[in-house]
Amino acid sequence: MTTVDSPTAGRIASALRRLYFVRFAFAIVWAALMFITKGQLGPLGIALIVLYPLFDVAAAIVDARSSRATGPALGLYVNIAISLLAAVGLAIAAVNSGVPGALLVWGVWAVVSGLVQLVVGVVRRRMDGQWPMILSGGISVLAGASFAMGASAPNPSLTNVAGYAVLGGIFFLVSALRLGRAAKGN
Repeated sequence: MTTVDSPTAGRIASALRRLYFVRFAFAIVWAALMFITKGQLGPLGIALIVLYPLFDVAAAIVDARSSRATGPALGLYVNIAISLLAAVGLAIAAVNSGVPGALLVWGVWAVVSGLVQLVVGVVRRRMDGQWPMILSGGISVLAGASFAMGASAPNPSLTNVAGYAVLGGIFFLVSALRLGRAAKGN
């Protein structure tokens, strides 16, 4: 594990803090828009379910660039690839299989990306603000399994993914608030 000096750690914490605040705001707005669709896949619903993993890609890129000084960000690069595949898979599933297919793809993506988030959080655990990310990764794995199983339920809906986004956003908010101390240089 690479050791970084306090000013570098403070810059990384500050950058992550800003990113986490943006992720919180995005999740809340996205969830509100998803509730408007009532969990169905019209043009807005399809655009929203594809946009979410694409935003995750953009956030992971910002995160990887911000934390370059701590060494390779393999977990973040894996997350970028997984989220790009999820966006493509969600678009295909939504058009060809509707809500059940999209829910299944979302569930698989939540499980895999949750495992990656869990690993990244554990690697960064010495930095304040990572315990909410570790918990969020674990919850993502469980929620993803639930979404995948719910894909075969009668009348499946995507409204649960909106609640999942809100919960994830809250974890980002808590993590951002906890990173405040690290951003100030401890």
